[in-house]
Amino acid sequence: MSSTDPPPVPPAGDVLPRVAPVRADGERIRSVALRGVTLSVRSRRPGREDAEPALFVHGLGGSSQNWSALMPLLDDLLDCEAVDLPGFGDSPPPDDGDYSITGHTRAVVRYLEASGRGPVHLFGNSMGGAVATKVAALRPDLVRSLTLVSPALPELRVQRGAVPTGLLAVPGVAVLFTRLTREWTAEQRVRGVLGLTYGDPGKVTGEGLAAAVAEMERRQRLPYFWDAMARSARGIVDAYTLAGRHRLWRHAERVAAPTLLVYGGRDRLVSFRMARRAARAFRRSRLLALPEAGHVAMMECPDTVARAVREFLEDAVPARTAGGGTRERGPGDADDVLAATETES
Repeated sequence: MSSTDPPPVPPAGDVLPRVAPVRADGERIRSVALRGVTLSVRSRRPGREDAEPALFVHGLGGSSQNWSALMPLLDDLLDCEAVDLPGFGDSPPPDDGDYSITGHTRAVVRYLEASGRGPVHLFGNSMGGAVATKVAALRPDLVRSLTLVSPALPELRVQRGAVPTGLLAVPGVAVLFTRLTREWTAEQRVRGVLGLTYGDPGKVTGEGLAAAVAEMERRQRLPYFWDAMARSARGIVDAYTLAGRHRLWRHAERVAAPTLLVYGGRDRLVSFRMARRAARAFRRSRLLALPEAGHVAMMECPDTVARAVREFLEDAVPARTAGGGTRERGPGDADDVLAATETES
């Protein structure tokens, strides 16, 4: 092993978190063992028996907790579950060490197949948006609708704020960064992340900051924390450079499910200018533009995002019939591209 390689990671059974994950009121967390991977799943009890299943996928460095603000705003409509991708949140590393976009996609597909909940309303943010896009393109039978918040799709001109993430993909950088920031407190790390991901970090409540710090403290105790970050960052960079039928934009063009796209005007990681390209690539798309939001609109302005999701599902997704089938709405309802400009009330 060279000096630039990450340290060896012990077996998953030896590194499972010893500290309980942070959970919001009304949330349940369970562990699901699948072939080659064990996933932690955060869920809420739906407000009605006929609520349709939904699955939420977080971004790089995030966890299922990133969806805790949005899920209760939709639990009278959707049966909400949020997954921790392998190596993130409360999920241990994958058995094969594969943190590529394809590896994360495989984990989500295996969970959907094993749970039998599909087709689901699939949500993804950032790296999770790339994963959700690939799931929807390759397994349309598992996806009823797609909602993407600042999806990590390839850009020719990378945002300046995204450069550190790209550098994490370079062998040895994660180890070096760990050494240089050894004295940083969990709160310092969290405030740095909030400054990068929120359009207005001042919107974070004291309670929200405390929960994020508690989660950061817990995760920093995990021996695979930086390894998962570095290898997943490398997976994003690799996905950006793939050509032909493996390109993420090619997958976007293949998505048949109606798609809601949410982009923030103050996003420092995914450029706001990519919104229109995404709206053209996803053939049945609707665009929600939030000029004041950053990279995690579902956390920064959850009420606005929840309203948009409700309108999107009402207008664009076929209604289920009593027999479990679907009924198409009016012609063209699912093919509009709507530019909406809203701020959080």
